[in-house]
Amino acid sequence: MKKNSRYFGALVMTPFVIFLLLGGVWLKSITFLISVLGLYEIYSALKEKKFNPIDIAGYILLIVYYLMNSNLEKFVYVLLLVSILLLIIPIINLKYNFIDSALTILSFIYVGILFSFIPIISNKVNGNYLIWLIFIGSWLSDTLAYYSGKYFGRKKLCPEISPNKTIAGSIGGFLGSTIGCGIFGIIMINRIANVNLIHFFLIGALCGIMGQLGDLAASSIKRYVGIKDYGNLIPGHGGILDRFDSILFNSLVVFYYLTFIAKI
Repeated sequence: MKKNSRYFGALVMTPFVIFLLLGGVWLKSITFLISVLGLYEIYSALKEKKFNPIDIAGYILLIVYYLMNSNLEKFVYVLLLVSILLLIIPIINLKYNFIDSALTILSFIYVGILFSFIPIISNKVNGNYLIWLIFIGSWLSDTLAYYSGKYFGRKKLCPEISPNKTIAGSIGGFLGSTIGCGIFGIIMINRIANVNLIHFFLIGALCGIMGQLGDLAASSIKRYVGIKDYGNLIPGHGGILDRFDSILFNSLVVFYYLTFIAKI
């Protein structure tokens, strides 16, 4: 039954893949929706630990950010202003404290900003191809880590945070991401002539590391607040953040690499 639910959960992801292929306003719309759901999940998780994030501020920030076309250079001034205002709120409303204010902003950055790199990358030159590096790196890392850990895993990686993860699984995930992105580059090199082949392998290697750190970061938060999953929206997988934890970190990696190293 559990196996069937995982297959059904994977099927639920199909609409996202379709929007990914469509790109443009479709991709931006689905990313915004996923960001709203992810923000709801992280704020709900924090409330389990009796924190009191000012969630309405997070949702307003997300709406404003997307209305500004995810322009980080301009939005940073809005974020700075709202951060100052959130520091004032605990002074006039004792229902909140400074930790609540900090978690409100940090959660928005973690979910809202990191998710937004997906449509931002798609708008780059050849972005409709390059965007797949995020998902190839994440999905192959997750898949190879699972099977490597299942058949070769003996020594645990971080038992205090994620008891099922093994060193062998981590190595398998790293290799899966590196080789997968490299093969993607070999196949697509004639279509993506503005990116040297070595960059695909390097991006894959970075995704193989950062994706797993993203997974562990999400697991660390869950363990700290005392929940098993962020939600039950995706059968067999949990919530949005359970399924996209590695993708969040890898979207950041791919964006920064393409922008500041590959100069795209």
